[in-house]
Amino acid sequence: MLLRIGTSEAGGTFHSQALAIAELFLRTLPGKGKCVVETTLASIDNANRLDRGEIEFGFMASNWIERAKSGTAPFTRRIALRMVSPANAGPIFFVTLAKSPIKTVSDLRGRRVAVGTFGSGMVQHVHTMFNVLAIPFNAITPVYLGFSEGADALIAGDVDAQFQPPIPNRVMTDLSKRADVRVIPYAAGQVEKILSEVSFYRKISIEKGAFRGAVEDVPQIAVVNVIVTHEKVEEQVVYDMAKTVIDNLDTLPKLNPLFKGLKDLFEPLRSKGAAAFEMGGVTLHPGALRAYREAGWLK
Repeated sequence: MLLRIGTSEAGGTFHSQALAIAELFLRTLPGKGKCVVETTLASIDNANRLDRGEIEFGFMASNWIERAKSGTAPFTRRIALRMVSPANAGPIFFVTLAKSPIKTVSDLRGRRVAVGTFGSGMVQHVHTMFNVLAIPFNAITPVYLGFSEGADALIAGDVDAQFQPPIPNRVMTDLSKRADVRVIPYAAGQVEKILSEVSFYRKISIEKGAFRGAVEDVPQIAVVNVIVTHEKVEEQVVYDMAKTVIDNLDTLPKLNPLFKGLKDLFEPLRSKGAAAFEMGGVTLHPGALRAYREAGWLK
């Protein structure tokens, strides 16, 4: 059987994580079928591909889960997604040049900010966080650029700040080598306010030394990225994929540092049950439930 995992652009966060999972799937479950990684346009595209039966699994940022379930824009119909596993909690953050007068996220008012491509999940994150912080989106001048183009624009002085995806990522590493940059912190209480109002975010720190320019630990917001499937995918297939993840919670971070902290994301299963993973009202697939129960994560 051919198992297809929808990810993102080649080299992107989702793509690199899926390569590690596919490698372990083939290594630890020989004879269960061929597991391949497909490049896609990430979260929204993966949900739509699952709905069309073009893939069996897809990576998504959890902020899109409820929208896909309810058929809210940008989705045009309800998609019967089912949860499989968290993938990581990745920091999403603003960076600027070291010499910039921008001191906190609130200082982005009146600035040109590379927020990601138009209609992307990154842009939606900016909207979400700004809404909580009472910063009107039109208080900034959004510049809709991809990650590489946004980094180039920051160096050239065409934007004042850039919104970056989870690290480690190649673009951020390269940017930090090409220019003196720093992470823009939140003002006191802002991280806590966002966390109190948005269920799919977690608190995280960009650690000192994460890249050149990260000279101290800086509290930031992380989005939980997840692996999803469709309700029509067979239980055994989903069981095998979930088992691959939970049997390798210590191995995955060695293959890809984006999985650092993955095991911590599983701990709430013990106290909150399946609801800990059912973001946006999307329930666990029966195959994932069986795998977690057998492994002792769920009663």
